[in-house]
Amino acid sequence: MNEHILVVDDDPEIVNAIAITLEREGWQVLKAYNGMEALDHALNPEVRLILIDVMMPKLDGLSALIRIRERRNLPVIVLSAKSEDTDKILGLSMGADDYVAKPYNPQELVARVRSQLRRYTLLGDIHTAEREGVLVNGRLTYDTAERVLRADGDVVKLTATETKIVDLLFRNLGRVFPAEELYRRVWNEEGYACENTVMVHIRRIREKVELNPKEPDYIKVVWGIGYKMERHGA
Repeated sequence: MNEHILVVDDDPEIVNAIAITLEREGWQVLKAYNGMEALDHALNPEVRLILIDVMMPKLDGLSALIRIRERRNLPVIVLSAKSEDTDKILGLSMGADDYVAKPYNPQELVARVRSQLRRYTLLGDIHTAEREGVLVNGRLTYDTAERVLRADGDVVKLTATETKIVDLLFRNLGRVFPAEELYRRVWNEEGYACENTVMVHIRRIREKVELNPKEPDYIKVVWGIGYKMERHGA
């Protein structure tokens, strides 16, 4: 692979550690240590993805993100402290495609980078309109006719029951289904003492579609109520 990835953080140790992780996977890495340097490197046409910290001198990461978006449409992943949820929300609302919490898990970092690169190269521009019969939700697509789910362009192998659950949740993005209703509509039986059965199937689906099943981005539990598929921007 020849993709160049730009890593931006004012801490050289973090930049070097991330660079080592990415280079082991075969990617080329460019380094920057503030937002102004990031803007200069972002104009390089060989850069295919940017990892950028929020708090930096000269120009912070979110301000740099806005200016980068004015010039190029490429994947941007925000690096943020695990406790700073506001950074994550602001980053995503300002055009970031994803975020990675620090201290980061190297395997998750690689997975998220690969996900964004494949999403852009295999699925095309993220703003491309949905094809007829294909529902798009972030990095997931669901073909309602063929009843096929894809994550980052790859077919997800689901059982018949898992497919029914995905079909129901995908057609009703954001709607919360109590376990009893989910069981009744998928299994076609009354949902008495069905919580464990539903929970096991949800966990298996998460393991197949989520980058980090322990902190799911898509199939979420609303405690005390039920399950839903979170809506994500295209």
